[in-house]
Amino acid sequence: MSWARCDLGHVHWGPRGAAGLLVAEGGRLLLQLRATWAHQGGTWSVPGGARERGETGVEAALREAGEELGLAPDAVDVRGSSMADCGGWTYETVLAVPYGVLELRDRAESDGHEWFASADVSALPLHPAFRKAWDAAESPLREFVATS
Repeated sequence: MSWARCDLGHVHWGPRGAAGLLVAEGGRLLLQLRATWAHQGGTWSVPGGARERGETGVEAALREAGEELGLAPDAVDVRGSSMADCGGWTYETVLAVPYGVLELRDRAESDGHEWFASADVSALPLHPAFRKAWDAAESPLREFVATS
């Protein structure tokens, strides 16, 4: 995988875009603490990463959540997604709810994971792109968490 430059001149991870998995239940959401060695390490965000060739956003988000948190793809019910576009480079946040208690274990790219109440998320040191999506007026991410 490699870096890509969008039409606005920004540098992003993944030449085919990226995707992440937002799992929510009862007004809470699952966030991952990015490993300190990773890009924007030490920040909280959803598990995610670059899309591989031929992969949909849903496939990429589920694969990345498995790689980073050990999440089984059949442990969640995908309900939709939210797309962010930055100069032709896209990031798809896949929205899902768990079927039951999730069995998770942090892997190399994760320094931890935790369920947070929606009201507590803005006070966290968030990955800059996740903060922008979370803090946006009428954020589809916050709306999904509130209704899950």
